[in-house]
Amino acid sequence: MRIEAEHARVLASTAFHRAGVAEEAAHTAADVLVITEMMGISTHGLNRVETYCTRIAAGGVDPHAMIDVQMPALALRRVDGRNGLGPVTAMRALDEGQAAARAAGVGAVFVKGATHIGALAPYLWRAAQSGFAAIITTVAAPMIAPPGGKDALIGNNPIGIGVPIEGRDPVLLDMALSVVARSRVRAARDAGTAIPADWALDVHGQPTTDPAEALKGVLQAIGGAKGANLALCLDLLAGGLSGATTLGKIADQHKTPSRTQGLGLMFLLIDMQALGDGAASNAALKDAVEQVEQSAPADPATPVRLPGARALSQMRLSERQGLEVPPPLLSKLEVLAGV
Repeated sequence: MRIEAEHARVLASTAFHRAGVAEEAAHTAADVLVITEMMGISTHGLNRVETYCTRIAAGGVDPHAMIDVQMPALALRRVDGRNGLGPVTAMRALDEGQAAARAAGVGAVFVKGATHIGALAPYLWRAAQSGFAAIITTVAAPMIAPPGGKDALIGNNPIGIGVPIEGRDPVLLDMALSVVARSRVRAARDAGTAIPADWALDVHGQPTTDPAEALKGVLQAIGGAKGANLALCLDLLAGGLSGATTLGKIADQHKTPSRTQGLGLMFLLIDMQALGDGAASNAALKDAVEQVEQSAPADPATPVRLPGARALSQMRLSERQGLEVPPPLLSKLEVLAGV
């Protein structure tokens, strides 16, 4: 069923408000999830409203959390989300990072006490709209084994990189360090379909095409040991430096919704104007992305596409045509919103 994005925002915001979240925070979280949905990232969009509300009811998310911010240095911020609604904490961290970058040219924000913040692309897009390049990462519940191991210990710790380019769309890279996100494995399980053998390992450390067995085992990291070690190092940065919960001690929001996660986040912001000689930088950026776009495609029917191009194209389409929301999901949103 197709609905306007604003209607989706009202439903999501009302659902969060009814769950006990303050009105302004409810609007913030709803906006992040609707932008995500508009970008076509449905695994992290409106379906997360029910997940977050369930965790609020179970006690895993504090709807009344008051975010604490400290400034140990001009370019640094420490944020404690106190296990409040993840997108609200993340947007506050983004705002603090931009403020630090305006003052010092660069801003680094280390967050503890966060909960699931959704996709990274909306935050990267917001930063780019304000003229900031950004690197964002978050720890996640364990789902990847360390090199040589078979037990889940490391999260698939997504990393996002956003680069604004004057006169054209920004480059937005948002990727987890597993071959696929666990949400895609859950979707395959719910749909009763098999998964590719390179997505996950079962509890015996063997490749599996059964999504149910994959969810009992571990996801495979991109690039094997290189991807697993990169995920580990991101955990050390986002989790360790922020003083957050790390690695195998992070609770799974789906298996144990009543447990707080205490996730760590890291936001690095660069004020593009502070670099000086913006015309030269922008010309170099435009030249680089045009080289990519003009490179010969392996399949003539599929042009080479920059990171984020599909999401931004889908967002513009959603602005014109609204959102295609499956009827069961819309019904859930209406129930949560009390409609």
